[in-house]
Amino acid sequence: MNTLLLVGGLILLLLGGEWLLRAAVATAARWSIPKVVVGMTIVSFATSLPELITSIRAALQGYPDLSLGNVVGSNIANLGFVLGVILLFGRIQVQKSFYQFDWPVVFVVSLLLLFLLNNGAISTSDGVFLLCILVAIMTYLIKFQPPMVLQEPPKNIIIKSWGWIVLFIAFGSLGLAFGSQWLVKGAVGLARAYDVSERIIGITLVSMGTSLPELVASGMAIAKKEQGISIGNLIGSNLFNILTVLGITAVIHPLQVVDQQLLDLDVWVMIGFAVLLLPLVFFSKGLQLSWRQGIVLTLCYAAFMVYALS
Repeated sequence: MNTLLLVGGLILLLLGGEWLLRAAVATAARWSIPKVVVGMTIVSFATSLPELITSIRAALQGYPDLSLGNVVGSNIANLGFVLGVILLFGRIQVQKSFYQFDWPVVFVVSLLLLFLLNNGAISTSDGVFLLCILVAIMTYLIKFQPPMVLQEPPKNIIIKSWGWIVLFIAFGSLGLAFGSQWLVKGAVGLARAYDVSERIIGITLVSMGTSLPELVASGMAIAKKEQGISIGNLIGSNLFNILTVLGITAVIHPLQVVDQQLLDLDVWVMIGFAVLLLPLVFFSKGLQLSWRQGIVLTLCYAAFMVYALS
């Protein structure tokens, strides 16, 4: 039953996020909002909705490790699982923005998360601080940088009616509400049934599940041979997870670390994957990542999962 709740909740979460994304892009089209702004704000935020809603519900129900593990695990999965798998099937050309802005910012924000967690909690004031950093970065990116998002907004947007938009918002909201409830209930049930911590479920099953939008969007871009996909697009999702998901969650409900392994291992692994990207990029031929780098990333991620589960 717990497995059915987890799988069913995950499916509803993904569908709810997708429906809200379509409604948001359609609303932006009706209001003639520039695509760059749509990509930087609406699309990026929508792809983080599964992590956000799940983390908020987990925190409110008294499972902070599930909330923190979801975010940290999703960031690990984005660089190890998602990036590794798509590189096994295609190549990614590294853009200058990777080492000029994208990687340094994500690395610094990851270190900031480690610093904030040093006292064993993320307070409401910490959450406000993270959101202020998000606003500053978003303002800079919209003004001076190309969009750093996981998924590009549709190139040919069809103007939808307000009735269509309201319908998709309603279904999307219901999907997120019930999906997050089932996912948290199933995850906690599995943790208790197999006598493992909520942290383990969060950094494994839940984080991989909430990273599926990134994997699907990246895989479709590779399959269509679109050039929009880049490392910057993927690690940009990590930036939103820390600043948006943890920021909003901490403002609503402070997060207390229960399982010390989250600090002693998981956060360091998240930072380690970010560090690993640098030699993989600069020692690649022509700054183009291929299946060789994909094998390294997937093997490292598999090793982490085996160690965590053991």
